[in-house]
Amino acid sequence: MKLKIKKGDTVKVIAGNNKGSVGRVLQISPTGMRVLVEGVNLRSKAVRPSQTNPNGGIIKQESSIHYSNVQLVDKNGKATRVKTERTESGSKRIAKTTNEAL
Repeated sequence: MKLKIKKGDTVKVIAGNNKGSVGRVLQISPTGMRVLVEGVNLRSKAVRPSQTNPNGGIIKQESSIHYSNVQLVDKNGKATRVKTERTESGSKRIAKTTNEAL
């Protein structure tokens, strides 16, 4: 299934523990239908000492969430659904709230 969300888009979380959070998409996993959003769904991870992290310890790290739990944000900052229109130059994603290209 093709996802309407792309890397770099601004999305709003509409379900789950982080409901209402807004962040930028860092990574997409289309096979698992999951997205990694900056600053959302933080998990603690124990890290061993290494050259890059000499002290080790516990770090906070983003974990992926299902794409159905996020919605794109339009230029006004509101969550919106997306429709796709074909033009001569290619297809464009259009926000349903403002009818403008994303």
